[in-house]
Amino acid sequence: MDVANLSQFTEQALARSIFSLFSDNERSDNYSVSAAGLFLDYAKQNIVNDEFELLLTLAEKAKLADKISAQFSGVQLNNTEQRAVLHTVLRAPDAVKKSVLGTVAQEVIDTESKMAKIVDDVQSGHIRSVTGEKFTDILAIGIGGSYYGVKVALSALVPYHQPGLKAHVLANVDGDAAQEKFAKLNANTTLVVVISKTFTTQETLLNATIVKEWMLKAGAENNLSSCDIIAQHWYAVSTNVAAATAFGIKAENILPMWDWVGGRFSLWSAVGLPLALVIGNQHFNDLKTGAFEMDQHFQQAPFAQNMPVIMALLGIWNRNGLGYPSLAILPYNHALRALPGYLQQTDMESNGKSVDNNGNTLNYLTAPVVFGQEGTNGQHAFMQLMHQSADIIPTDFILSLAPTSEHLANHDALVANCFAQSEALMQGKTLAQAEEELRLSGADDIEVNRLAKHKTMKGNTPSNTLLMQQLDPKSLGALLALYEHKIFVQGVIWQVNSYDQWGVELGKQLGKEVLNVMAKPMADIDSTTLSASSLALIRRYKHNLGNC
Repeated sequence: MDVANLSQFTEQALARSIFSLFSDNERSDNYSVSAAGLFLDYAKQNIVNDEFELLLTLAEKAKLADKISAQFSGVQLNNTEQRAVLHTVLRAPDAVKKSVLGTVAQEVIDTESKMAKIVDDVQSGHIRSVTGEKFTDILAIGIGGSYYGVKVALSALVPYHQPGLKAHVLANVDGDAAQEKFAKLNANTTLVVVISKTFTTQETLLNATIVKEWMLKAGAENNLSSCDIIAQHWYAVSTNVAAATAFGIKAENILPMWDWVGGRFSLWSAVGLPLALVIGNQHFNDLKTGAFEMDQHFQQAPFAQNMPVIMALLGIWNRNGLGYPSLAILPYNHALRALPGYLQQTDMESNGKSVDNNGNTLNYLTAPVVFGQEGTNGQHAFMQLMHQSADIIPTDFILSLAPTSEHLANHDALVANCFAQSEALMQGKTLAQAEEELRLSGADDIEVNRLAKHKTMKGNTPSNTLLMQQLDPKSLGALLALYEHKIFVQGVIWQVNSYDQWGVELGKQLGKEVLNVMAKPMADIDSTTLSASSLALIRRYKHNLGNC
């Protein structure tokens, strides 16, 4: 049995009601697991023990245990780029770093020490702006993996932000995004962190350039030295020291990245500097501690009680067995509103593949389409489709039991809505129930016949509910690591390389070609690479630009 024929074992599941499975009074206890401060209830998944055993067999056949050991020990799992996958070592104790990384470990340890000193010096005011003032704002410039992790953690951990420092992230190449930031910032008290592994990413360099121009213009108005401004206000996280220094950033203000840390898993490295600057070293270390505890659970727990493995196998059951193409991420915490976007990138960029590790075309589908929004907003938007369309969309509900605000009545309502939505997606409403409900409300037979079918809901939507005691740095670290490992497990079973992203690279290549064509005079616009459609669009753009 393999992934390709998993659907042969789902006939009973597709015919049954999930709600009927709760005739087993112990289902809730048996279909839940705790790890690293998180609690997972997966009792509302459409699966029974025999079917779960099939999935465990898949994991064994894929040699998952060996692959987990290989990842944590530094084997080159990224076979297309010949790289190890070792972001996990960045949140491990120094002894583990030395054991896994050997001589490179000291560079990692030294980088962490340097980063911690920068954080302390900025927060204490030892490092000040060129005008002698304490920094009031941190502006992180990056995109993709150099952006999403920082963004989700910054918004999730607002209660842990240090007084006097605000954080901002700039990713979109649209100039309006930068203008929006400029309106909120004082150039004289803004510290900039440019995050780009190669220091060649188009969007990041364009944004860095206009931020630099904005800052230097403000400095010139105050007769400040351009060199001093860049030297004192700018930091970079990159492997390309030459390009960063050519930009004007001091060599001692450049923190390294390593090719064994993928961008979308890089928050734990110096990429996390903007976050650490705002929440402080202790809270940043707590974030890594939570992730490390999930790493330990992932490596040590038997698969049947292993939270990342369970979530991964359930996702494969829903995708390849039951045939559901999507996954909704619904955090019922305003602070986690950026999480669905982060997981879109982490999941779909990792496992959105159609060939296996050896380049053979797969005869099954891989990553689901991931989307989501914070609760309760999603209930008044796309969840209408989830309830009443013919599509079934598996869902992860995520909730902090403790409120982060003082408004307890609001939190009670939030929690109630979270639990109610998972129940409603599972139970649905039959035609008979809709008819009975209308009759109890006083509707006559004509009204019942007119409305009942419109009030039915299919139900039978599987879901997980993930709970944390409270949303703090440690629980956030565990949550992010949980999804990292879930994605890794699914990649192993799907036999894909979860750590390259050649589709992203194609877009970058064609973007450069389009820019080259756009730079030509109107009469010379042509390309053997681009289609007639794209060339016509370029001409239309240039024509309109000439009329502006």
